Amino acid sequence: MKVAFNVLDRQFMMHKEEYEAKALEVLRSGWYILGKEVEAFETEFAKYLGSRHCVGLASGLDAIVLAFRALDIKAGDEVIVAGNAYIACVMGISMNNAVPVFCEPDEYYNIDASKIESLITSKTKAILAVHLYGQPCDMKSIKQICDKHKLYLVEDCAQSHGSTYDGIMTGRFSDIGCFSFYPSKNLGAFGDAGAIVTDNSELADKIRVLRNYGSEKRYYNEVVGYNSRLDELQAGLLRVKLKYLDELNKERIDIAKRYLSEVDNPKIILPKILDKAMPIWHLFVVRVKDRAEFISYLNECNIGSVIHYPIPPHLSQAYEYLGYKEGDYPITESYANEVVSLPIYNGMTKEEVDYAIKCLNKY
Repeated sequence: MKVAFNVLDRQFMMHKEEYEAKALEVLRSGWYILGKEVEAFETEFAKYLGSRHCVGLASGLDAIVLAFRALDIKAGDEVIVAGNAYIACVMGISMNNAVPVFCEPDEYYNIDASKIESLITSKTKAILAVHLYGQPCDMKSIKQICDKHKLYLVEDCAQSHGSTYDGIMTGRFSDIGCFSFYPSKNLGAFGDAGAIVTDNSELADKIRVLRNYGSEKRYYNEVVGYNSRLDELQAGLLRVKLKYLDELNKERIDIAKRYLSEVDNPKIILPKILDKAMPIWHLFVVRVKDRAEFISYLNECNIGSVIHYPIPPHLSQAYEYLGYKEGDYPITESYANEVVSLPIYNGMTKEEVDYAIKCLNKY
């Protein structure tokens, strides 16, 4: 048997007729940018999360960039972020000329809240909480730190659509929540797409202006803005998928439960779940000491895998200018050398899960 790491078209086939009908509806409408589909998706996604405002954007990276721009984060300001986060999170900080300050992750692969306060300086302006792999961060502790030190809180929810901490959706704890709808996400579009959510009307209005060349009214440009608009086709298709998001998330949760309860191999370190957290398992990430050997074994078994992420941002070529070296963040670097993402996706069959678990236990 062959088990691919991900098969996106299986999710499409579940609701093929609805997707195709919506695509034709949008194409035949003659209106393709900032129209009724974007407005409807913004309303529906905000309602799903329990947020007052949603602003559709072109990508998840743009969501982070515009979030910090709207919060007036600028050159010299510091933003604390997990050292093992995807590099786009860091780029959203540095593209505003701010300085990323890395914090080691906890045992759940998210920013370690107990280590944040020691990193706060007079230049610290915000914390970026990244809900990595679909596992919510310790938002109670992080929110308390932000309130105590009067810092902005931004959430990167690119991998956590529908996950909750203490019964509250991720994206709802912060000044601004940032979402990616890249096709492989739990709420994935059929191309690049993103959004921010916020309860702050002023911030929402600023981001609406920023996404459209810095103008609220065409040709009347208030600021130097961006071209970052969620298009009508992607918004329409996202509206279809949003109706089934809880159902799609449950399918992943059920697969994850099987991995957690049935994989019994001391060589494989399974993920842990934070108290009060409900992860939606965008990725199912394990750790192994000899990763090359493990991946070679999976390949022999025809089981797909991916490394998320092999090079931590502080050791990437892009951030050489920050002056970090190997050994500066030992937990981050240890995770980068050991993590492996296993197959988990919508439409994965029972037989495929059975086979994957059988092979994992034989390793």
